[in-house]
Amino acid sequence: MSMAQPPGRAQYLTVAEVAAILRVSTMTVYRLIKSGDLRAVRVGKSYRLSEDEVDRYLARGYTEAG
Repeated sequence: MSMAQPPGRAQYLTVAEVAAILRVSTMTVYRLIKSGDLRAVRVGKSYRLSEDEVDRYLARGYTEAG
């Protein structure tokens, strides 16, 4: 039985999933979190990042690079 995602609720990703999306190492994602470039929520000893936050980071990157 899978849990359906409630409407309007952000989907959270692991550091490894974000690294795969950005095609960088997990250490790079940790550095981005530590520098404040990516906002993350601490869950126990690990971090979770919202899909919206990853999208915002990518949008900022495209704007700065352009």
